[in-house]
Amino acid sequence: MPFGVDEAGKGPVFGSMFAAAVYVKDDSRLPDGLDDSKRLTPTRRGEFATALREDDEVAIGLAEVPVSRIDDPSTDMNTLTVTAHAEAIDCAVGDLEAPSGLCDACDTDADRFARRVAENCSVGVTVEARHGADAESPVVAAASVVAKVARDAHVGEIADEYGEVGSGYPADRTTRAFLESYVEENGELPPFARSSWSTCEDALAAVSQTGLEDFS
Repeated sequence: MPFGVDEAGKGPVFGSMFAAAVYVKDDSRLPDGLDDSKRLTPTRRGEFATALREDDEVAIGLAEVPVSRIDDPSTDMNTLTVTAHAEAIDCAVGDLEAPSGLCDACDTDADRFARRVAENCSVGVTVEARHGADAESPVVAAASVVAKVARDAHVGEIADEYGEVGSGYPADRTTRAFLESYVEENGELPPFARSSWSTCEDALAAVSQTGLEDFS
């Protein structure tokens, strides 16, 4: 498959989601050792991302879905993920004629996900989708790395301004501690939080309950 697509940041309570598409005619040009980004160290991911961007034979498309779009009640994460995959593909393939590629499926129904992505591309493409494609396909692994590096850089920028926020995932103790502390001190969510996430609703409710108990 000439192009591969994957996302990073679908589940966190903090920050944007990113989707990346990597296009290369011959995947033998891809760096050796590429794998699902979750299996690689941050240093190794950074090295791979740099190598991919420096290769003139490799085209990269990146789409960011900010918190404002994620919290929009008129849409949902499945639709946003489909749209982000399509935007990344459009950016990577440009005006190439009828390219084909593989997505890491972000839907329980991989065929449905592939169909929706293809329908949302502005160019005519053939799209397949498989679960776990980032661990099986080098070009999807490459996209996984690019998306993850972009997501990590984004979280790093947030941390530079606000202090340690962890990974941004609800299960991360550092993330939950930061969220609870911020809401307690400011009475509102941080601007990079996904307010529609139940984790945020719980943090606001906890502070509200504490205020009522103090008043009583």
